[in-house]
Amino acid sequence: MAFASSLCFAFSGPMAKYLNEAGLAPLEAVWVRMAGAGLLLLAVLAVVKPSALRIARSRLPFFAVYAVVAVAGVQSLYFAAITRLPVGIALLLEFMAPVMVVAWVRIVRKIRLARAAYIGAVMAVAGLAIVVEAWEGIRLDAIGLVLALMAGACCAGYFLMSDSFGDDVDPLGLIAWGMTGAAVVLAPISQPWNIPWDAFTLTVAPAGGATLPVLGAYLWMVLAATVVAYILGVNAVRRLSAAVGATVASLEVIAGAVVAWLLLGQALGAYQILGGAIVLTGALLAQTATVSRQAPALAEPVAPVDAGVSRTTVDS
Repeated sequence: MAFASSLCFAFSGPMAKYLNEAGLAPLEAVWVRMAGAGLLLLAVLAVVKPSALRIARSRLPFFAVYAVVAVAGVQSLYFAAITRLPVGIALLLEFMAPVMVVAWVRIVRKIRLARAAYIGAVMAVAGLAIVVEAWEGIRLDAIGLVLALMAGACCAGYFLMSDSFGDDVDPLGLIAWGMTGAAVVLAPISQPWNIPWDAFTLTVAPAGGATLPVLGAYLWMVLAATVVAYILGVNAVRRLSAAVGATVASLEVIAGAVVAWLLLGQALGAYQILGGAIVLTGALLAQTATVSRQAPALAEPVAPVDAGVSRTTVDS
């Protein structure tokens, strides 16, 4: 499930490239993605599962923070960071999230993790550094550095929050309201009233890439790279834990490079292949920590039996 989620998320960048080629700015592409996914999920759930959209008054703050931090924060901060830093460096700093999650789980939640979780997280970050060739084109920019690290912190928040809620929150409802709330939060800076909507009637081909209708690329980005990706991702985190889920999610960068190669003609180099192998190894290693979580010695001290197999308790 986590691997499938990473594969779906991997289409985000390449599909957004088609929207950018048609005339949408990056933040405009983010806004139409969040708004489209949120409205779609709200409409579907209102018909097939209206109970998922009910929010207990005590959970309103959680939903608000999820929308602002786990959805809007990750997207907006990353796009702000790449205006001041090379894309590769910003991406690497954002995907420091696995290390942040492991540190939070161990230091704040006081949960002892299997050694594989720590090693896997470090290997994933090291592999990502090779994939994006972090040593190339570095220019120091304090504001860009802070923005990228904040994007990473918000990404870590996504995994931690997805792992921490109980049965009083429906994952589908959380995602639907999270997307919709993110679109509302991002509206002032994305300014959807200025979006060139006629761009969705075009057919474009980025330099060296395949020709696709912009509307088709947008629908795939909403359905596969957002709705399906988030549903699979949240459920995967609740089965694997935040630490393991965050590490496996690092595969998004590798899958994204493969999709970009197939659709946009951006060939993979030796560093991308080497780094991808390291990330994959780290992700597979981290997944082995899932089995260890079922052992009483590695579980939470309050509920040593249920912590590894049940997601009904709140970890934070």
